[in-house]
Amino acid sequence: MAKADTSEDREKMGTQSRGNWSWFFWAIMVVHCVAILIFTRGFLLTRTELPYHSNCSDIRSSPCLFDSDTNLNNNNNNQSRSDQFCWTRPAVNRLVIIVLDALRFDFVAPSTFFEEPKPWMDKLLVLQRLASERNSSARIFRAIADPPTTSLQRLKGLTTGGLPTFIDVGNSFGAPAIVEDNLIHQLVLNGKKVVMMGDDTWIQLFPRHFAKSYPFPSFNVKDLHTVDNGCIDHLLPALYEEDWDVLIAHFLGVDHAGHIFGVDSMPMIEKLKQYNSILERVIGVLESQSGPGGLHENTFFLVMGDHGQTLNGDHGGGGAEEVETSIFAMSFKKPPAPTPSEFDSSFCQLDLDQKNMCIGSVQQLDFAVTVSALLGVSFPFGSIGLVNPELYALAGGTWDLKGPTSNCQKQSKLGEWMGNYVNVLCINSWQVKRYIDIYSASSVIGFSSEDLSQVSNLYAQAEEDWSSTKRLLLPEHESCNASSTTFKRQIDAYFSFLSSVAELARSKWTEFNLGMMAVGFGIMLISLFMHFFAIKMVSKSSGLCLPSSVDSDFPTLFIFTLFMVMIRALSFLSNSYILEEGKVANFLLATTGIVRLRYSIRENKRLIEAVAFLLLISILRFAIEVGLSKQAATSAFMNANPSWSIGFSISYHLSTCIAEIVSILALIVLACMQYKTVADRVCCGVYKYVIVATIFSYMLIAVHWALESNLVDFVLLLQGVRRNFIPRIIYAIGFGQLLLLVLGQLLEKETTLNCARSLFIKTVAMLSACSSTVIILSGTQGPLIALACIIGGHSIARLQSVEHNMKDKTPGISTSNPLSVIQWSLLAVCLFFSSGHWCAFDGLRYGAAFIGFDEFVLIRQAILLTIDTFGFSHILPVFGLAYLVSCQDLSGHQTDQEKFLIFMKLTQMYMIYGLITATAVTATVLCVTLQRRHLMVWGLFAPKFVFDVVGLILTDILICLASTYYFSQVKNRDVPQNQITEK
Repeated sequence: MAKADTSEDREKMGTQSRGNWSWFFWAIMVVHCVAILIFTRGFLLTRTELPYHSNCSDIRSSPCLFDSDTNLNNNNNNQSRSDQFCWTRPAVNRLVIIVLDALRFDFVAPSTFFEEPKPWMDKLLVLQRLASERNSSARIFRAIADPPTTSLQRLKGLTTGGLPTFIDVGNSFGAPAIVEDNLIHQLVLNGKKVVMMGDDTWIQLFPRHFAKSYPFPSFNVKDLHTVDNGCIDHLLPALYEEDWDVLIAHFLGVDHAGHIFGVDSMPMIEKLKQYNSILERVIGVLESQSGPGGLHENTFFLVMGDHGQTLNGDHGGGGAEEVETSIFAMSFKKPPAPTPSEFDSSFCQLDLDQKNMCIGSVQQLDFAVTVSALLGVSFPFGSIGLVNPELYALAGGTWDLKGPTSNCQKQSKLGEWMGNYVNVLCINSWQVKRYIDIYSASSVIGFSSEDLSQVSNLYAQAEEDWSSTKRLLLPEHESCNASSTTFKRQIDAYFSFLSSVAELARSKWTEFNLGMMAVGFGIMLISLFMHFFAIKMVSKSSGLCLPSSVDSDFPTLFIFTLFMVMIRALSFLSNSYILEEGKVANFLLATTGIVRLRYSIRENKRLIEAVAFLLLISILRFAIEVGLSKQAATSAFMNANPSWSIGFSISYHLSTCIAEIVSILALIVLACMQYKTVADRVCCGVYKYVIVATIFSYMLIAVHWALESNLVDFVLLLQGVRRNFIPRIIYAIGFGQLLLLVLGQLLEKETTLNCARSLFIKTVAMLSACSSTVIILSGTQGPLIALACIIGGHSIARLQSVEHNMKDKTPGISTSNPLSVIQWSLLAVCLFFSSGHWCAFDGLRYGAAFIGFDEFVLIRQAILLTIDTFGFSHILPVFGLAYLVSCQDLSGHQTDQEKFLIFMKLTQMYMIYGLITATAVTATVLCVTLQRRHLMVWGLFAPKFVFDVVGLILTDILICLASTYYFSQVKNRDVPQNQITEK
């Protein structure tokens, strides 16, 4: 028998009920964090980094030849540094490496090598001229990097000779010191002095290795000149000094110009012209001292990129433009012996002067071991690269042959080169085989026995051939009748072994812990069931009806909504659909819009909203197309692509001005919307001040964009701190608005407003507080995306009551419409892609992190980058979800029961939204589990996983904050007595 509760019991149980649902959001966030951490430990494991280092004495255990006079311990200070060498006889004495960050291959190669000349081509003419005129001692190479193509990954790969590991991408903004064996360590170990200048990432990777260093901050992508000017100031004077063996100068201007302006832009072209001038001066100094007895008589010169970049200036993925960079190599001694045609990968074509030019090909994986061989130091322990024959041949004629050589070698320059090279390959193969054996024994999983058997057989075959080849290289062998065929056969055997190891490592390097991955996936499934049962419990405890009991259309809509969620989730199983995720979301959103249009026509209601919603989806479809082409329609895009227009022949400056004027007009429209809310007499207290502050922020944003554009010319205001003054004010206003809203929560008094209207005002105030920061970080496209968000949200809110005609039923009693929530979620996805983002690290707009700031501070820049990336897709949609509930009934006075049900409906809506997000992420987890051996796992599936799980955790955090913000309005007395009974 039920008995009525006392007022005290009702208040106690009502508070407990609300507390339980708030606790659920925090609990589900913890569950997601645990699941993601466990799965990540199983999926994104790094390659096992072995703590071993190569030493000079190790060569004694190899089957290869080594000079008995070599200083094995390398500690004899009486021996001159030029005579010291370790595993191989040094081919060069000094090495100058100039790294041009994000150097595309077509920056260096002549335009005649491409189908169509572009404005950025043929700017590094000095390199093309030398490669053409001195093709025996200077050559351009197409260098292929391994993705991911972030700078840290590439520098680590270049110096260790190993393949990158995906999880290192997270360290790109705070590089840890490299602990495994590497080229820089081996240079220092062998008494070589290394001087570095430029990008300070080198100091983070190698903190105690350089004899001299001149680092400059590298993360301010708006700064095109600080790092480059620092390199120029120290590079030329250093070329006249004798106290170094290896000099590294890392320029960053091209990389930063690409990020901000794109490849086809005047700042990029000016940078390339500046580099051409610098390289001319550097080469002039080296040549002037390259004579007999000169300081650079035996200096090897390299100009290289660490990775490429897309036309939009991005990098990080595995696209051809990103992985293809260039290396220019030049020797200043006598012309070396030519590379045998069997080992020459060059392709030749006429250059701009109609001269035949040949361009070679090299893997960046081979860089560390090739440089080690040229300088005569032991190879990095974990290197799996191959000593490149073409790079090696460029310096192959520069050996000071002090050791014993055969008469055959003395008579034949080609025989000399092949004899030295085959012995270097023997050492190279022995080192790689040693590493593979130790790695497989030390690592948790290592390589499979079948793979190891195949590799061992190839090495055994090469070693068997070596026993006969070795005799041809011994000093006592005086016969010159031996054909180079023996050397070529031996080189082919080593090539087969080394290429097989590299292919094996690329396909199976990462160790997957399937047990931890299964546990993580299982916990994600449990979280979905938690969401589902929580939604049912909210419906049951609050008296909200189930979909099947409202009318005949609701079961169909409920099934249709589930179908939309599952279709999007299952699309993640295909790499093609992940690439087209924005289009998929837009198609599904359009499908739901057509369904809504059907009900609007049937009920003859909200036809304008239904048509406007479909029109908005069409516009977003076009914006997503632009985003998918990695050319977002921003002012930076206009600068990089002045010929782009929507079917009109408009000049560059006019189109830029129109884009900027349209953005400012959109800001004015947004400000008018805010003013209309303020003009409403029900908007009072702190909420009114918050909205007024947003209007002021919009005015400041318009002024800031006008100052930075060509519309007005205030040059003095764009310099130094003044250029950053307005963004900082906007950040401060936004932070103050959030504090004011928190203070308003604490001081909120009883109000005569109806509950729905009060919830509406709180929603608008929160969105206003967040919007100004999101818009200024998004650039001039920000107001347009914000308008799309408002129009789409308003249309969804107005259309959600059409299907079941709520006006004819008891207000506030029906359950939340899941179709509206899935539309809200799909709209958020479309906004992410239409704002120029995509799920890859080259989809991050790093320039947004420096709006208002020039110096790099990790936490601050990470926060700004997060707001820019997830502002329109996560932050505003989560806080704006309350609008779907608040706009259902903005007039009249609600009873306590109706107020309580409004907030229970909002709770249910947040649970449905969380369920939809968690379902998509669970599908992503399943996808990367099934596709862990896919060719695109690191280039596509892993970045998608990272973006989704970060988005899920951010969504959980925002839902928790939103529930705290919105649900505080419901009072204990709002809990109706008939909702709390005791059996």
